[in-house]
Amino acid sequence: MSKAVLIIGGVRSGGYRDILGVSVGDAESAATWNELLASLKRRGLKGVDFVVSDDHAGLVEAVNKQFAGATWQRCQVHLMRNVLGHCPSRERVALAAAAKRIFSSTDVVDARRHRDEFVKRFAKTAPKAVACLEDGFDDAMAVMTLPEKYRRRLRTTNMMERLNEEIRRRERVIRVFPNDASVLRLIGALLAEISENWQEKIYFDMGDYHEWVVERTSTQEGTKAA
Repeated sequence: MSKAVLIIGGVRSGGYRDILGVSVGDAESAATWNELLASLKRRGLKGVDFVVSDDHAGLVEAVNKQFAGATWQRCQVHLMRNVLGHCPSRERVALAAAAKRIFSSTDVVDARRHRDEFVKRFAKTAPKAVACLEDGFDDAMAVMTLPEKYRRRLRTTNMMERLNEEIRRRERVIRVFPNDASVLRLIGALLAEISENWQEKIYFDMGDYHEWVVERTSTQEGTKAA
């Protein structure tokens, strides 16, 4: 029987990474993600400001429900894969280069300019790829609201992807587990080891980030008042 292992990692206010939660479910769905996120809140998780994930509908739904007000960033790497998946082979190289220019933009104005050029260039030869990019553009550019030094690491789910690769490398050795508890014992022990290693090095200098949070909160309160 195939099972889904859901893992959530984060960066604490001090700038260190940590494993926040793990669970085993029958499938990766809105229900399983919602339960895991709700369990984190019951354990005391609060002050979630920024969430990065792929565009899994169930996960995004759970994030919006449990962490209303948090900024959601769609992983740019996953969006790029989605766009290329709709691209004719003859346009693949040129389209990938044009998409990279969008994601490497210095600010959102520059990104929109490159997006418009992308749309104009490929509207006829790769219309589905263009539609996919336009649909995901705003969510993939949420990171542009952050101070520049945080964007590279928070524009993708690479931190969690590397973690998943290490778990899969260990999991393939066993391949078949007798029950959910045995899955959690192995993966939980591995995550505990990784989390301990993460404490040896600060991931972010959070000074500018805290200023961004204060500024964003003030803006939101001003909008509500208006």
